[in-house]
Amino acid sequence: MIEVKNVSKVYKMGKERVTALNNVSLKIDDGEFVAIVGPSGSGKSTLMHLVGGLDTPSTGSIYIDNKDISKLKDKEMSKYRNETIGFVFQAFNLENTQTALENVMMPLIFAGVSGKERKEKARRSLEMVGLGDKINHKPTEMSGGQRQRVSIARALVNEPQIIFADEPTGNLDSKNGELIMKLLNDLNSRGYTIIMVTHNMEEAKKSKRVIKIKDGQVQEVSKDEI
Repeated sequence: MIEVKNVSKVYKMGKERVTALNNVSLKIDDGEFVAIVGPSGSGKSTLMHLVGGLDTPSTGSIYIDNKDISKLKDKEMSKYRNETIGFVFQAFNLENTQTALENVMMPLIFAGVSGKERKEKARRSLEMVGLGDKINHKPTEMSGGQRQRVSIARALVNEPQIIFADEPTGNLDSKNGELIMKLLNDLNSRGYTIIMVTHNMEEAKKSKRVIKIKDGQVQEVSKDEI
């Protein structure tokens, strides 16, 4: 479903050129749970942002279901991000002045879903992550683990094919981290493709496949190697 072909990403920083990814090629099949690991600055998040449509490659192509998203225009790219993928971030990225239900409804507003249907879909999404009793709570009234589950519910609400999780347990204690990893594995068992960027090697081992990035290049590694 996902094919990255000969992708490089070069950033200009003043007079310098920094190569974040160098001629990367890889495939991720529909329904996989892939962990992307590597040291800080290795290119992990850059790769995720490119596949997620948040950035474009300097060279190369990125195919999602045989469509080259690197050639999409702004409106088409926005539609891709809204309908095909869901993002889960380390910092949760929730609006503290809004309830859990209102936070989860946000992608549906951009998708043009009507008010009554928005509420029902957001409610179902929160129930899916075990927060059906917290729909009227604001993020400031929740634990870190609960906030991350709201973030996951928001990522799920448009029924995407792919979930991108960028350091999803980075701001959580070990107990809540384990709960989030269990939830991601449960979602994967339901058919969602999960791509997780992490520094946590123990959590990487809970994925089905590990890709390591170092100095902008990728290599497949076994779980025994990390």
